[in-house]
Amino acid sequence: MTAFEEALRALRGKKVAVLGIGVSNTPLLRLLVSAGAVVTACDKKSEEELGARAAELRALGVGLYTGPDYLDGVELSGAEVVFRTPGMRPDLPALERARLRGARVTSEMEVFFSVCPCPIIAVTGSDGKTTTTTLIAEMLRGAGRTVWLGGNIGTPLLDKTGEMSPGDICVLELSSFQLMSMRQSPHIAVVTNLAPNHLDVHRDMEEYIDAKRRIFRFQSPEDVLVLNLDNDITRSFAAESGAEVRFFSRLDRPVHGVWLENGRIVYDGGELMRKEDIRIPGEHNVENYMAACAAVAGLAPPAVMQKVAREFAGVEHRLELVRAIGGAAWYNDSIASSPTRAIAGLRCFGGPIVLIAGGYDKHIPFDELGREICARVDTLLLCGATADKIEAAVRAAAGERKPRIFRLENLEDTVQKAYALAKPGDTVLFSPACASFDQFPNFMKRGERFKELVRALPGGEEKR
Repeated sequence: MTAFEEALRALRGKKVAVLGIGVSNTPLLRLLVSAGAVVTACDKKSEEELGARAAELRALGVGLYTGPDYLDGVELSGAEVVFRTPGMRPDLPALERARLRGARVTSEMEVFFSVCPCPIIAVTGSDGKTTTTTLIAEMLRGAGRTVWLGGNIGTPLLDKTGEMSPGDICVLELSSFQLMSMRQSPHIAVVTNLAPNHLDVHRDMEEYIDAKRRIFRFQSPEDVLVLNLDNDITRSFAAESGAEVRFFSRLDRPVHGVWLENGRIVYDGGELMRKEDIRIPGEHNVENYMAACAAVAGLAPPAVMQKVAREFAGVEHRLELVRAIGGAAWYNDSIASSPTRAIAGLRCFGGPIVLIAGGYDKHIPFDELGREICARVDTLLLCGATADKIEAAVRAAAGERKPRIFRLENLEDTVQKAYALAKPGDTVLFSPACASFDQFPNFMKRGERFKELVRALPGGEEKR
């Protein structure tokens, strides 16, 4: 019997509560029901708001606790096992009370780590996680490996575990929320960089950093840790690691790892690819490639890395060209949910930029973004909960050069205003620098809505 089968067998007849009825937990709920658990699902949305999803769960025999007091369902259901949703703090009072009465509080990702039959490569960081994770998966597939892509990207994998073989490889993107309570680390861990992020949920920057540390805290000497040498925080992790440490750097030559040398990306002195091979723009993507190459060194040959570099067109919602209208190019960068991501996007373009920014407030400073906007942006369109803060940062940074600033109520009005203002040669960049939760459930839905609006605008290459 496999570890996965044993884990399912142990849940038979157990009272299990699942907190959050979203994308990541819906397959989990189906799996728990099939395992014979007595399942309760809890969500802050009402049954009416959950719609067909709630109806499906009712049909499966799942008990529902919904609405503002949904966490009461943990105690009322008498749950012996509690699965928290990835974005939920593990120290909420309802979860602490559950632990005190003997319940096991876990998550889909924690259980997956304990039952996965094959090696795991996992990526975390403040920026570049999605692209780096995707590149690793593409390189391994190009080398002939069967790859399972998941975590904070793709689909949940716990219910797919029974289909996996020991020779496969799982490649995961992990957020700080997923890592906060982890007790296992991947075989190969990658930390792309660290900067202030998610300070609306984490108590402070130190707690955020501590969560990220968990990706390597439980590694053994046989494991690998890939770190960004150019980032002060990630560089410091090397002294704490018990694994093989591989650095990557655009600015220096590490003792062991990947670096940039005369336009070549090299690993321990051997050329992997040329910088000009990389199809997607931006110096940040050079870093993403170096991180990915460091992770798969020995698992994928340089020829495969080069092929991926030449053919990979980028991740959806990351500097994604939507269309050209009247000589202006419109880009969707909805995945830019932090100021550092938006800055990286701005640095990819020359010429006049019309920037659309603003969204949910994660309590991250916008000072550096304000300076970058003043240096690079001609027209700034703001909407969302952070519009005041971004405008204040721009005005504080403004010298002789400052952008025109317009404030709009919603994304629909903002796209219309950008269409009216954009001129031939302009780049219209939707790079919010914030999370989406003030208006959209996630950055994907936000990006999809932006693309819908842009594709609906009149005109092709020329405005009517």
